[in-house]
Amino acid sequence: MSAIPATVATAPHGRKRLFTVLAGLYLAQAIPSYLFAAALPPIMREAGVSRTAIAYLSLWFLPLLLKFFWAPYVDRVRPFARAHRAGWVIVTQAGVIISILCLIPFGPTNVWAIIGVGMLGSLLISTQDIATDGYAAKQLAPEDRAIGNAIQGGSVAFGVVIGGTLGLILYSHIGWTGMLLTIAAFCFIPLIAAFAMREHDPAPAGRSVDRPSLRAFFRRREVRNVLWVALIYRMSEGLVKAMEGSYLVDAGVPLTQIGYLSGIAATTAGLAGAAIAAILLQRFGTGWTLGLLGFLRTICFALFAAHALGFITGIVPIFGAAGFQTLIRYMEIVALYSLFMATASKEQPGTDFTILACAQLIVYFAGSMVSGKIADTLGYGTLFGLATLLSFVAVVATIKILNRKKLEVRPNQ
Repeated sequence: MSAIPATVATAPHGRKRLFTVLAGLYLAQAIPSYLFAAALPPIMREAGVSRTAIAYLSLWFLPLLLKFFWAPYVDRVRPFARAHRAGWVIVTQAGVIISILCLIPFGPTNVWAIIGVGMLGSLLISTQDIATDGYAAKQLAPEDRAIGNAIQGGSVAFGVVIGGTLGLILYSHIGWTGMLLTIAAFCFIPLIAAFAMREHDPAPAGRSVDRPSLRAFFRRREVRNVLWVALIYRMSEGLVKAMEGSYLVDAGVPLTQIGYLSGIAATTAGLAGAAIAAILLQRFGTGWTLGLLGFLRTICFALFAAHALGFITGIVPIFGAAGFQTLIRYMEIVALYSLFMATASKEQPGTDFTILACAQLIVYFAGSMVSGKIADTLGYGTLFGLATLLSFVAVVATIKILNRKKLEVRPNQ
């Protein structure tokens, strides 16, 4: 496939505009995402909703995991004649705002109404994500992909603060209706970015022979190789992350410190990690960066295992490992997504990127689902030891795949 042609975004003024637009687009997804994922569950729990009912909120993640099925249609269909991906962003963000407002009459205790509205919101956010990632993959120059994905990480961090942290604060001060109205108002601000998008793909004159499809993705050998990386690189992380909070509690870490680690500290790590990852990618490349981060992650997991087995003691080592792992995780996302963008074709960038992103998420959530069972049956030590082994194997395999195929130097072919 031919390389993506240079666009106006390669000019200095165009680069700044593109970076600003991407920040707005990713913030548009992050605010409602963390309203649903971070703010609503504790609000519902405080209102008296059972833990069993709150567990059903995990259904919200299904569109995020399955969005690759309709990604080709987002690449193929234009909501408006002169606005392809911008049209999708406008339509879906408007729908997200309406979804948030629809929650007002139900209150925080109507579980199934919240799940239904949340599923609709998740479907819209996932569709918007396809359009945004496709736009980023198509518009970013190869040397700017790391910066673009760092911007995504920073926008997500701000989304955590606005949709999650601010949502909880607003609820405690002005209640359910006031909180939802305020967050909905915040969702209007990044919508401006959609109207500032500049697209250069004209509407097709007729039926395209190579129209976007899942089949077109699997026809490309280089993208299949990157799919293997997506499937193996993060396969160990879900095992640890899902049980991290429970283990910290059992290890005697105060709840206030755990809250800091998962809240403000995670936001700080998101901003710092995205920036550091962008620098590493620009200087050393994808393979080297993923290798370094993977080995550091393996060390963190080994510290968890050693602590669980009693080889090291005290709160400080395990608390430090958890915080450092948060930093590494944000950096990994920047590196992986830069690799995914480099592999995406210009004909269907949203489809290619979405399939790869969904692959690593599915493996991550699969590990999360079995982590509790392993911990209950075999103990934390075995769980973290298994994660350490899988992490090491995944890093070695990833380095071999990238070095053998030299994928990072063959963008958009």
